[in-house]
Amino acid sequence: MAKITMKPGTMLNPVPVVLVSCGSMAEPNLITIAWTGIINSDPPMTYVSVRKSRFSHHLLAESGEFVINLTTEELAKATDFCGVRSGRDLNKAAETGLMLTPAEQLSCPMVAQSPVNLECRITEVKEFPTHDMFLAEIVCVHAEETLFDEKGKLCLERASLLCYSHGAYFGMKRTPLGQFGYSVMKPKTRKRLNREKMEQKKKQGDRYGKKKKR
Repeated sequence: MAKITMKPGTMLNPVPVVLVSCGSMAEPNLITIAWTGIINSDPPMTYVSVRKSRFSHHLLAESGEFVINLTTEELAKATDFCGVRSGRDLNKAAETGLMLTPAEQLSCPMVAQSPVNLECRITEVKEFPTHDMFLAEIVCVHAEETLFDEKGKLCLERASLLCYSHGAYFGMKRTPLGQFGYSVMKPKTRKRLNREKMEQKKKQGDRYGKKKKR
């Protein structure tokens, strides 16, 4: 397959797009970040890379904390707004209708409409020419009750999460191509999972039928 060679660039796509809340409940700010990810599992560590010129940069540096708020298709317009307007000029939460609630372990707020919130405490800052990378430990996680199934499993596919790819926002409402490890799954395990999936669909169909009768 023919390919075109380009100069080096930030072509790693798609990436998660999140709303990062920082500051305080009295003086909050929101910034849209697409350069974020997981860097360690125990303790759970993440990062956000922020331009030095952004208003949120000094808030992060001074407070040493932030909240990563996963965003959804429904929140796409608010997410975009928070990425193109500056908190120096206005209150982004008020402008977009996003509700802010107190975090549990931090002094900065969380976005109430976000399905999942990750409270993060900064442990280190790595400086680069255009961006600074704020490494942080995830100290607390909040998730909507509706995202859990009967067994207590977190089902993020229910959240209609948003991602960012080459300048555009995309939804993630697609059917999974396979679970982790499915390429080496034993036939017995595959049958069990398929049976459980069918039982789950039947339960959902029964509940839908009962609602229609009402």
